[in-house]
Amino acid sequence: MSYDLLLFLHVIGACVLLGTGAGIAFFMVISNRSQQPTLIAHTAGIVVLADTIFTATAVVAQPITGVLLARVVGWPVFEGWILAALGLYVLTGAFWLPVVWIQVRLRRLAAEAARQGQGLPAQYHHLYRIWFACGFPAFAAVLGIVWLMIARPDLPF
Repeated sequence: MSYDLLLFLHVIGACVLLGTGAGIAFFMVISNRSQQPTLIAHTAGIVVLADTIFTATAVVAQPITGVLLARVVGWPVFEGWILAALGLYVLTGAFWLPVVWIQVRLRRLAAEAARQGQGLPAQYHHLYRIWFACGFPAFAAVLGIVWLMIARPDLPF
């Protein structure tokens, strides 16, 4: 595979991770502010679908295109900035995987509240706070990865 194609795929994957992360967070926060179970359930359904189609695809593609790109360019995979990016990638995943599960639960809880004509239950609010808190370190880690890919600093490890 050519350098240009690998670079294109890798950059697109980074854009998808950054874009879906920001977009999903925006739509979930805005729908949550409404406190309307029907709206939240619908939005969470779209968010789960977007995470499944876009985010999961990029999550799989990024390390593959990254390793192939490093090989084509001749960068050792144990280069400091690459190791730092991989560490941040693992950190992102550690926050993203629970977030996906939480989004599915939020959708179910909101849909159930809508069916019963009730407000959102306490468990919904508890899970939403965890979802919200997990977003900050995950998004910061993705920003760090993008910076590392651009700057490629000489790190001492």
